[in-house]
Amino acid sequence: MTGRYRPGRRPARTPDADSEAGPPRNARPARERTPQEQRDALIGYAFRALGQRALTQAELRAKLEKRSENPDLIAEVLARVQELGYQDDAQVARVEGSRRGVGELRVRQTLKRRGLTDDLIRETVDARDPDDETQVVRELLQRRWSSFARKRDPQASAFGFLARRGFTGNVIWPAIREHVASLPEGGDPEEELLDAAEDSPEDWNDPE
Repeated sequence: MTGRYRPGRRPARTPDADSEAGPPRNARPARERTPQEQRDALIGYAFRALGQRALTQAELRAKLEKRSENPDLIAEVLARVQELGYQDDAQVARVEGSRRGVGELRVRQTLKRRGLTDDLIRETVDARDPDDETQVVRELLQRRWSSFARKRDPQASAFGFLARRGFTGNVIWPAIREHVASLPEGGDPEEELLDAAEDSPEDWNDPE
């Protein structure tokens, strides 16, 4: 029958009863973490972040600042992970500087964006082998020339592609000249290069 209590069934609670109910009897207020616990939590987070990807000091600091508003604690954690060898700006720079398939300008831009110092950026770029960069450009031209050849201006297309990868004009143009000269029935490569340079957009000029 409706409204009668049946053994084994809990009576329904009314909305008023729910709204008046307080917190559970066993609930305890959140305890504020001690300085040591805060330090352990932040350094644990730093290790996890560095385990996923090599970070510069600037990148790791930005991540830690999202977890803590204590600058002294952040500085302590940074010093600790560097002391243990888990964070090293010079190592990050060496890895970026050794990347193949990109030019000097791309390396410089990447290191700047990742927050490395001007001195370290300069050292990294200076350590790159110019002959190796020239060889990379030659390989890219050899591998992709069939795609450039389908364009209205193959040489301008090749220049734009290589410039976007961060290679400088003084590396690109000699390599294009050399490649065009090696093509069968390629015409006069010197004259074609001059025409391509005159017709190219301004942003394709040699970077200063």
